[in-house]
Amino acid sequence: MPEGPEIRKAADRVERAIAPYPVSEIFFAFDHLKPYAEKLTGRQIEAVQTHGKAMLIRFDNDLSIYSHNQLYGKWMVRNTYNYPETNRQLRLAIHNEKKSALLYSASDIAVLTPPEVEQHPFLSKLGPDVLDRTLTPQAIQDLLKSRSHQRRQFTTLFLDQHFLAGVGNYLRSEILFVARQHPRRKPVDCSDEELLALGEAAIAVPYQSYQYSGITNDLDLANRLKAEGVSRRQYRHWVFNRDGKPCYVCGTPICKDFASSRRFYYCPVCQSLDD
Repeated sequence: MPEGPEIRKAADRVERAIAPYPVSEIFFAFDHLKPYAEKLTGRQIEAVQTHGKAMLIRFDNDLSIYSHNQLYGKWMVRNTYNYPETNRQLRLAIHNEKKSALLYSASDIAVLTPPEVEQHPFLSKLGPDVLDRTLTPQAIQDLLKSRSHQRRQFTTLFLDQHFLAGVGNYLRSEILFVARQHPRRKPVDCSDEELLALGEAAIAVPYQSYQYSGITNDLDLANRLKAEGVSRRQYRHWVFNRDGKPCYVCGTPICKDFASSRRFYYCPVCQSLDD
């Protein structure tokens, strides 16, 4: 499933393509949404926003298209009416005189008024977005110390969108490595300084991933490894997808484990459970 940085990247592409010109046509695959096509045709798009892994396309008549890619959804931006050859099912198409933004395979799509956005069963329960530039390490530290979170293992807490929105499998492993925390530890096990470091990593790692197309490893190291011919799969992350490979910090083989059938990765030395 795409995580917050990938959804924000997609939103940037969609916004650049469809915000500059009025909408000339909209296609909805689902029958219950088809009546909105007439209401949105000819309107201007004011912004394309993300909330964790969800996207909101805001129109100048106070309506918004909500979408969540879930596992298989994918946005494509093309020249207007230039459809790709694909076996995916087209769920939503927004056209203007220059470009088309096409959403394939997603099933979670709605058109919402401002009150419906506020009351939406998914959006209304999201925690702070990790890519929100107003979010501070201290705010995350406070969340970690709260009664509802302080006794939960990091490996489950960091996948909970009610805690922080936009974090998924790879970001969880990378945030915990950068903060040097074992995935099985809990906030209650940590000092204030460790919790603050977690807050800093929870902001810095997703933002770097957004800026550098998914790279969460040290950028100088990643560039050097790339120049040496190392595969992107191996230089992209500190620990994620690198089980059995040496840690880039201490050389210890990276471990892979599972929690609720979701995989996570860590260095048993840099992220010692006994610290």
